[in-house]
Amino acid sequence: MTYSPLIAGLELGGTKCVAILGTGPDDVRACETVPTTDPATTLAALEKILDGWRFDALGIASFGPLDLDPRSPDYGSISVTPKPGWAGTDLTRRVAARYGKPLAIQTDVVGAALAEQRWGAARELSSHCYITVGTGVGVGLISGSRPVQGMAHGEAGHMRVRRAPGDDFVGCCPFHGDCVEGLISGPALAKRFGRPASELPDGGDEWDLFVHDLAGLLHNLAVTAAPERIAIGGGVLASRERLFPKLRAALAASIAAYGSLAPYAEQLDCRLGPPGLGTMAGPLGALAVGLGALDKVGG
Repeated sequence: MTYSPLIAGLELGGTKCVAILGTGPDDVRACETVPTTDPATTLAALEKILDGWRFDALGIASFGPLDLDPRSPDYGSISVTPKPGWAGTDLTRRVAARYGKPLAIQTDVVGAALAEQRWGAARELSSHCYITVGTGVGVGLISGSRPVQGMAHGEAGHMRVRRAPGDDFVGCCPFHGDCVEGLISGPALAKRFGRPASELPDGGDEWDLFVHDLAGLLHNLAVTAAPERIAIGGGVLASRERLFPKLRAALAASIAAYGSLAPYAEQLDCRLGPPGLGTMAGPLGALAVGLGALDKVGG
C-alpha cells in the first residue's frame, strides 16, 4: 500500500484562520477555524490545534504582504500590512522550531492557485490565476506551472483601473486610496455603500460598479498574462456567482476583439468562473503549499 504524506496547513486570512489536516480534497481529516485577532493570540490558538496532530509537513498560506525572499533575514514574515498589529510578524521560525517538519510558506492566493492546479479547475493547465475578493483583493498568478514572483510577490489587487463615469468614491486602501482593493473589497463596499456587501440588493447599481472595477483588473491580467483560466473566490463573490455572466460580458467588451485575445474573449464561459474547489480552495491551498515543501525535500 502506498503511503500518502499527511499535511497540516494553516490558512491565515484577514478575518479568520483555518487549520487543516489531510492529504487532499478527498481526505480532509480535520478542519478548524479561529478568528484573526492579534498575532500572539491567533498563532497560539493555531499552535494549540497543531499540537494535537501528527503530520509529515506543514504549509502556511497567509495574507500579506509577505517576505518570500529566502535570502532575506525576515523571510517568512509579514511585512507592511494594513492589518493592525501584524506588520513584522514572523510566521515561520517558531513554527519550524516547534514541529521540526518540512515547512513552506506562500501567499494565501498563490496557495489557492496551487490547490486549483493540483486538484481543481486548473488541472493540466500551465498558466492560470486565482483572485480572492474578501477582506482584501489578492491575485495568485501561475505561469509555466510555477508562481510568478520577482524580487517580491505580486500585488495585483492594488493595481489602479479606470474609474466608472461619475464614480467619485475615494477608496479605502490606506496606501493607494482607489486601487482595486480600495474599491471592491468587503470593507470598501461597506464604506462605499453604507452597508455590508451581504446586505446589498441583487441587481442594484452597486454591483454594476463592482463589475466595472473588477473587469478592469481582469482586463489587465488578460492583456498581460492571458491565463488559461481565471478563478475568482472569496467571501464577496461566494454568494454572488450570478455576477459571472456580467463579468464575462464586461471583460469581453473591454478586450474588444483585439488581436490574439479575440478568441480568448469568445471562450470566457470556460476561462472565467468560480474555483473548482469552491470555498475550500483557500484551506486546501495551505495543504498544496505543504506538499510543495515535501517535493523540495524529495527533489
